[in-house]
Amino acid sequence: MSIKDKLAELGVTLPDAPAPAANYVPFVQIGDIVYVSGQISNDANGLIVGKLGDTMELDAGAAAARACAINLLAQVRAACGGDIDRLVQVIKLTAFVNSTADFTDQPKVVNGASDFLVEVLGDAGRHSRSAVSAASLPLGVAVEIEGIFQVK
Repeated sequence: MSIKDKLAELGVTLPDAPAPAANYVPFVQIGDIVYVSGQISNDANGLIVGKLGDTMELDAGAAAARACAINLLAQVRAACGGDIDRLVQVIKLTAFVNSTADFTDQPKVVNGASDFLVEVLGDAGRHSRSAVSAASLPLGVAVEIEGIFQVK
């Protein structure tokens, strides 16, 4: 099954690739590797804000991470000229979780992104990863994730 078909089966429509909010580009491609800038947690309803361990529960944080993964795929699709099926492999995610000093479940939050990518891509969605705490993130968002992808 194609990636496009799998997304449709899951009821996921990739948004237009979000424009950068400052002086940087949303992705850089070198050969068959695409480096995607950090995608903040937002969806059709706007920014997903909150601080894990304070104003946001684990499940909501995982949903915010999933939203970041959807935005990452939107950027990959843009890098591939609109053809998401050129995506070969998710290589690495680096995730930042807006959380309190005593919150230690950052990996469980980021599973929201990792699980989604494996659900959509199967083995091609398996990746290396970092999941770290941040005292705050831009605009108060709950999660920001950057990614490295292989494309054809």
